[in-house]
Amino acid sequence: MAKTDFKNIDEYQAEFPPEIRERMETIRKIIHEIVPGVEEVISYQIPCFKYLGYLIYYAGFPNHVSISNPFSAEFLKEFESELKNYKVSKSVIQLPNKDELPTEMIARMIRFRKQENEQKPPKSKTKK
Repeated sequence: MAKTDFKNIDEYQAEFPPEIRERMETIRKIIHEIVPGVEEVISYQIPCFKYLGYLIYYAGFPNHVSISNPFSAEFLKEFESELKNYKVSKSVIQLPNKDELPTEMIARMIRFRKQENEQKPPKSKTKK
């Protein structure tokens, strides 16, 4: 049975073959370049990045690496033409491992998500 109690992203990525691990590490570096100080966590047993709330997740699979988040309608509309060649749902974008990783598109997506989180009103910490 596969390991499911990852404590950090390095531990998660270590479970994958080098070529998939390299793709995930590239995404991780892009996130850190665009969002300095982003918090790394494991959520739902996959890598998650938090900045003013949940920013983005990624996960590795034998045939693809996915990036995910409950994407907004605005996000999906913004990237609609670029995503037409990928398998996409409201919350997951699959990037086939056989294809070159679309680093520029991923960077624009991270910038877009960062901006979305910055524009959200802060959550109240008091319960009524």
